[in-house]
Amino acid sequence: MAEREKEVIVTNGDGGGSGAGMLIGVVLVLAVLAILFFVFKDQILAGGSRDINADVKIETPSTK
Repeated sequence: MAEREKEVIVTNGDGGGSGAGMLIGVVLVLAVLAILFFVFKDQILAGGSRDINADVKIETPSTK
């Protein structure tokens, strides 16, 4: 009969880490939101409608 080695699995029983990963994630999300605000603040804070000057010419087909 072949001998089998025992396999020992060691697990961490404290239920989680120190929370540094979540803190880094929150800081990165806030940094991205701040950058997006500074880049697009003119469009966000404009509020009203803008006047668009466009010359549109519509030619309808003539019936013969």
